[in-house]
Amino acid sequence: MSGKEFFQDRYRQLGWELYEVKLRQAIRINNTCVRGKNIFLRLKSIGLQLQKIPFLQAGYWVLDSPVSVGATAEYLLGLYSIQEAAAQIPVSLFSQLRGKKVLDCAAAPGGKTVQLADAMENTGGVVALDVDKKRLTALTNHLERCRITNTVAYVLDARQAPSLAVEFDRVLLDAPCSGNFAADCEWFGNRTLRDIERNATLQKELLTKASQCLSSQGELVYSTCSLEPEENELNMDWAINNLDLKLQEIDCYGQKGLTKVFGKKLDSSLSRCRRIWPNETQGFFVAKLTRSKGHES
Repeated sequence: MSGKEFFQDRYRQLGWELYEVKLRQAIRINNTCVRGKNIFLRLKSIGLQLQKIPFLQAGYWVLDSPVSVGATAEYLLGLYSIQEAAAQIPVSLFSQLRGKKVLDCAAAPGGKTVQLADAMENTGGVVALDVDKKRLTALTNHLERCRITNTVAYVLDARQAPSLAVEFDRVLLDAPCSGNFAADCEWFGNRTLRDIERNATLQKELLTKASQCLSSQGELVYSTCSLEPEENELNMDWAINNLDLKLQEIDCYGQKGLTKVFGKKLDSSLSRCRRIWPNETQGFFVAKLTRSKGHES
């Protein structure tokens, strides 16, 4: 089962009408790197016009630029990162990050890893994992460009993360997923329901191992850039029923998570998740989990 009409019908059943969207380019200011520098004056002087993204702390829409935003001296110095707006949300859901031990489960190419380290002000420690050595090289280059000093990167499948024998205060699982049409013009022709179900199975495996690395008072943020409920709400419903986890309230951009999917009733706490349908951003899904006997709701 595949094709645009198939997915269009699915989205309609989920309460959203498919339409063509045009994504806006976004950047994120690396606050640790810009201390003592008037970054906005510098960017204005080279003709880079920005607009604050209202639902992000350090995110800005790029309105106009005479040069590629990835070719400025300011970019090369790590003063900002090119990062899609919705992709900046997951890291923002963690509470206090300074001094914490953080696991980034599927880290490459590194945008969220840098965002984590920036929010931590280079304190504590980040362990960044990825299975793809080439993508991990891109991540380490990104870390060097942004002068990150608190992060180590390993070529390791996150399903083997418990072998590190470390309890982490914060775990980010930005899970490998099916993606969505807003970021890939060929998406409808390349995705099938079987692909989605295969990804959902992998995501459950990653959730299981990530939860085993979480300290008793820790926080796990789960995110995908998929619109498919199998990879989002249905995975969260499975997690809270099988992994001794519970969903926490989050305050961020997006609609409440679905509590009924294709006629199946899910746990009412799924409304605490956030589903971001494509508009100016790509589609995204975010949720924050803690141990059932850890944080209070």
